[in-house]
Amino acid sequence: MARDAATVTTEVSTESATDGTVDGTAEVTVDGTAEVTVDGTTEVTHRIEVSAPASAVYRIVAEVGLWPLYFPPTVRAERTGGDETDERIRIWALANGELRTWESRRRLDPAGLRIEFEQIEPREPVAAMGGTWRVTERPDGGCTVELDHFYRAVDGDPVAHERISRAVDTNSRSELEHLRRAAERGDAERELLFDFADTETFTGSIEEAYAFIYEASRWPERLPHVARLELREEETGLQFMEMDTRSPDGSLHTTASGRVCEPLRRITYKQTILPPVLHAHNGEWRFEEGPDGTVKVTSYHQVLLDPAGIDALPDPPKTLADARQAVRHALGSNSRATMAKARAFVQAG
Repeated sequence: MARDAATVTTEVSTESATDGTVDGTAEVTVDGTAEVTVDGTTEVTHRIEVSAPASAVYRIVAEVGLWPLYFPPTVRAERTGGDETDERIRIWALANGELRTWESRRRLDPAGLRIEFEQIEPREPVAAMGGTWRVTERPDGGCTVELDHFYRAVDGDPVAHERISRAVDTNSRSELEHLRRAAERGDAERELLFDFADTETFTGSIEEAYAFIYEASRWPERLPHVARLELREEETGLQFMEMDTRSPDGSLHTTASGRVCEPLRRITYKQTILPPVLHAHNGEWRFEEGPDGTVKVTSYHQVLLDPAGIDALPDPPKTLADARQAVRHALGSNSRATMAKARAFVQAG
């Protein structure tokens, strides 16, 4: 039986609203035309105009490590093999509240501003999925972005084919709009994007330190700033959680995150439900064994501020520097509190 359309993944697998809107705004101007070939394979092209240099757009598409920052459901993306022109990439992305992973092969043409991609082992109901990103410069300094797809349903199932078609159309429109926003921020992003880290080193085993962070379902009983946490783990190491967190000022915030867990090494996460002041928040818990029976735990955060969300606050910070400091304090305080509890948990054991 075919899965729901929301679980079908394109290359980036960006979730968007099923009614054709993106982040609650009106539908973006994205053109799409489709043609079904005689062998049951559908070919479709979506395109959007971007007021940014073609090179800026191509860079975002080419550097898969940037995708968690710019495409909301992508938790992690990285090159697993190949080189600058022929590579294999692995993507971890949220779809319908579940974290999924797959691998694709890509052929990159920087001079031609073109990237071809194809899933290596598609999952049902998809029998084949691939396509091309094409970026074309315009005389006015902007560019046109075209996203081609080809796909085929398992056994030519017409119901599955229709669901795949809807998913490709919805996801492609969302991917292109988020790509446009990211590229058009341009130099303004320098003041909006920042990262920071906090580290705790203590005596104890790396196994117990990792277990404390991995066992997030027990955080409400272990961490005072966590009021509620619901965790799903359909596949070992791939988690989705919803959490209510108390900020230093006592206010309660609800977030949702996908987490990719590598035992005794790192836990990568991406928030998909965010406070209104943030465009994006990604992070990692990193674990390292030290000398003389010590373990080092590092909490790393990458944050992209949302100026509109900041301005809408009842008492907004006066400057972006003040906003960065406030966000760093809020996120860092919770991370440091978690690491302090991890240290106490390990040393008590």
